[in-house]
Amino acid sequence: MRKQSVWMIVVLLIVLTCGACQEEQTTMGVLGQFSTTDLDGNPVDQTAFQDYDVTMVNIWTTYCGYCLDEMGALGELSREYADDGVRIMGMVTDVINSDGTLNESQMDLAREIVSSTGADYTHMVPSESLVGLLSQIYAVPTTLFVDKDGNQVGYAYLQAQDKEQWAQAIEDALSQVRS
Repeated sequence: MRKQSVWMIVVLLIVLTCGACQEEQTTMGVLGQFSTTDLDGNPVDQTAFQDYDVTMVNIWTTYCGYCLDEMGALGELSREYADDGVRIMGMVTDVINSDGTLNESQMDLAREIVSSTGADYTHMVPSESLVGLLSQIYAVPTTLFVDKDGNQVGYAYLQAQDKEQWAQAIEDALSQVRS
């Protein structure tokens, strides 16, 4: 009987500990804490989300035709939803050399792409604090939505969409955080 009580206490402690770990992970969020820069060298961190109900993060590369094709529509949506609690941000992932330094020619190319497509929203560059997220990305474009705290809203989109499809995805994300 005493042995059974000890095991019950051990199991209870494990369950409570795992519950605490899960709660900590949930409150941290997929983009809960990070520090990086944008294409112009300005600092960007998780506070970029705090004034918006939903932030759309579009992860792209300079060589991805599908990524580039949707950027104009994302630029339009960024302007259209600016007063509705929505922010759109990009993250260009192929501007870093294998040693972790910025590749200036790729940075220049990314800036040219942003300018020519009208995707005039903030575009982040990878940093060490984003390795956890980026290690989970296996296709571009990948787009996800986060709330004010960097918690993922809904699921990640692993393909390009047209403007109407992205507008619907934005509305869906807004309804999830506002309900």
